Amino acid sequence: MSKDFLYSDIATGIARQITSGLLKSGDKLPSIRMLCKEYMISMNTAKRVFLELEAQSLIDSKPQSGYFVSRLPYLKLPLPEVSQPSSMANDNEPDELINQVYANMGNENLTLFSISAPSGDLLPLAKLKKEIIMATRELSEGGTGYEPLQGNIKLRRMIAIRSLSWGGNLHENELITTHGAINAVSLCLMALGKPGDTIAMESPCYPGTLQLAVSLGFKILELPTHPVTGLEIAALKEAIPKINLCLLVPNFNTPLGSCIPDEHKKEIVALLAQHQIPLIEDDIYGDLYFGTQRPKCCKSFDQEGNVLWCSSVSKTLAPGYRVGWVAPGKYKEKLLKLKLIHSISSASIIHESVANFLKTGKYENHLRQLRRTLQLNYQNYVQAIAEYFPEGTKTSRPQGGLAIWIEFSKEIDTKKLYYLAIKQQISITPGRIFTLQSQFENCMRLCIGLSWSAEIRAKLKLLGNLAKSLKG
Repeated sequence: MSKDFLYSDIATGIARQITSGLLKSGDKLPSIRMLCKEYMISMNTAKRVFLELEAQSLIDSKPQSGYFVSRLPYLKLPLPEVSQPSSMANDNEPDELINQVYANMGNENLTLFSISAPSGDLLPLAKLKKEIIMATRELSEGGTGYEPLQGNIKLRRMIAIRSLSWGGNLHENELITTHGAINAVSLCLMALGKPGDTIAMESPCYPGTLQLAVSLGFKILELPTHPVTGLEIAALKEAIPKINLCLLVPNFNTPLGSCIPDEHKKEIVALLAQHQIPLIEDDIYGDLYFGTQRPKCCKSFDQEGNVLWCSSVSKTLAPGYRVGWVAPGKYKEKLLKLKLIHSISSASIIHESVANFLKTGKYENHLRQLRRTLQLNYQNYVQAIAEYFPEGTKTSRPQGGLAIWIEFSKEIDTKKLYYLAIKQQISITPGRIFTLQSQFENCMRLCIGLSWSAEIRAKLKLLGNLAKSLKG
């Protein structure tokens, strides 16, 4: 095991203990010498562990005393409960509420806490414009021709290279480009299932995925999900006889921001392969980790081609470019046939420009800055929530991604809160739209992709006061 891996792995483990509440504010951490002895590492490696945790504002050092878990207000907020959805599959969606929330998308007059994407000021817009111009010049016929059905070879090659960071070891020929991640998921669903089939998903779950599956005629079996460690494996085991497919967002899913531990991912992959149940993995948030190391994917443990790994740059680089991809494993030919029928080709200029952005190293530089910003945003947002929101408010503790899940006391209906907030030019996402069942009425998701400012603090204070008014 390399020193770099040890340093990042140890730091990530301690960070998870802090954010999950296992280590409390004020708790003393092992000394540098104790850390060296426990993990058989050098003094310099141990120091790097503590420096990384300090950089994340998770610990403080006290001269002559050692290291302690930071006394941050948001670490005192309790975690939301593990979800307890019904064990019956269904297909009832809150269409009207979903349409109202997403009708706000792109409305510059609103503070959009409801849209899970980074704001434009966090994106390298000028650099992307230059790449578009260069792609137009470099492509034959100015990019007006069709691409190969499988997609831009340069983009697929760069995605394959980047998969080494999470143990994917993909080859460019194993990838197919798509119009964003939701298009990749759509192709997977059409290739693997038929109307009436049942899909197992986390609960709560992204409403766009729920709408997509229902529109294709599937039944959804929502499974209990922990706000830190994600899908409850015991529930998945119990559901095996009832399901035909499984669709998960293992890394920093929305709205919880939970991350399934690697050992659980490995167990899930083996369980589903044993029962020949395909796993569609949506890894759209995997690059937005707050710690020192990108989490592995379920695809990392796939030995049989049973995992269809989907992702895109929609949450990291350019939401409107609609650049996505899928590594479909043994289902590649089925997906290629469907892509031919539904889209023929991807957008040549856009995919070439993103490929060049990845190739030059600009993407990694951008990601480092974006991750730092989102982590600081998370800390600022939750400190404001701790200060302004009603007593008893619970929040998730994501270690990456773009979302915070908030659970109020039962008397606060977030659908009513949504309508009050809209009158104040604030858009939130009520918890009810993240399920097909009657649950999460007292919950909501906040996006942390808006840059922190005095105005954002004021909006959160106003939102907190509105929530208090519903408490009575």
